[in-house]
Amino acid sequence: MKAENYHKIFKEKKCCVLLPTYNNASALPKVIKNVMQYTDDIIVINDGSTDNTIEILKQFPDVIDLSYEQNEGKGFALRAGMKLAENLGYEFAITMDTDGQHFASDLSQFLKKIEDKKDAIIIGERNRNRQDQKQGSSFANKFSNFWFWAETGIRHIDTQSGFRLYPLKKINELKYFSSRYEFEIEVLVRNAWRGIDIEQVPVNVYYPPEKEQVSHFRPFKDFFRISILNSILVLIAFFYGLPKRLFHYIKKKKFKQIIKEDILQTKDSNLQISKAVGFGFFMGIVPIWGWQTIMALALSQYFKLNKAIVILSANISIPPLLPFVLFGSFYTGAIVTGKDLNLIHFTSGISFKTVSQDLMQYIIGAVVLSVVSAIVTGLITYLLLKIFRKKKSL
Repeated sequence: MKAENYHKIFKEKKCCVLLPTYNNASALPKVIKNVMQYTDDIIVINDGSTDNTIEILKQFPDVIDLSYEQNEGKGFALRAGMKLAENLGYEFAITMDTDGQHFASDLSQFLKKIEDKKDAIIIGERNRNRQDQKQGSSFANKFSNFWFWAETGIRHIDTQSGFRLYPLKKINELKYFSSRYEFEIEVLVRNAWRGIDIEQVPVNVYYPPEKEQVSHFRPFKDFFRISILNSILVLIAFFYGLPKRLFHYIKKKKFKQIIKEDILQTKDSNLQISKAVGFGFFMGIVPIWGWQTIMALALSQYFKLNKAIVILSANISIPPLLPFVLFGSFYTGAIVTGKDLNLIHFTSGISFKTVSQDLMQYIIGAVVLSVVSAIVTGLITYLLLKIFRKKKSL
């Protein structure tokens, strides 16, 4: 399709292009001209530039100019641009860097993707194997990808790409605390926790010669800020983010669909499924009440186990089965510690003193029972899968 035909599509999709810029006067005019071949719906956020950016923007009267005097950071610029875009009636915004690295011809990739993924954040996955890519940039991207996976359980190979499409209404619902480069991580992680899909499309990128490169990334300061943000997000992920993402995943999919796709039709090996079942039983019985589901989810992520199977198996401790788990733990503790097998403290005269007397017995029993249950259920699951999966394949 010819470039000029995309003007109509941008209008129909209510999509604009956001260009946050800071002291990129040498590349900015060309970037704007290239984008204008595809759309006139352009917002330039002039983040306190001290060069002649303001004079350049006067040459493009059809471009919406959002300028402010003090440099606030890329994150602040993006947030301000997305709020303005939504107020102007746009539903989507595609962000591009103004250093000339992104190609306007790749805008079409995002427009195609939102046909099926209207509420998703779409990342432009760059051709990362280029020999002219800076080694430091490659390391930073891999570092970012790792933390994004640790915080969300989602694997993406280019979480640092600034070429993105955002669904404005969804994005602007949150209040963000990052104002600089780290915003582009925060916006991905926190929206992934909400159940918003993070998709990607292939895009090209131009790496200019080192003498021509313009970068405002401050290696020490910005890397430090990003590291602090990731440390905070990892802690939040364990106790809030990952459980919330699981909730939205279950809410988005019907329960029968989860059972069918994530459990019955899983491509996991017999051993992987058995490990997930055993680990789920362990987490359901081990005495960390109030934290079992959260820890089960977080650790299944760490050990790369099937989360749906782990959580389902961990429900051994739901109310109808809970009395059996408690009594089983208590009796196991009695056997291990050599105490009398009686339930007097659990059936009558319950007080802080009686609970304290039996607490150690219960904890010891619960730990032992959780380990034994994990081994037994894992072995039984493995044997059953060997039998029934083999029959099915025949």
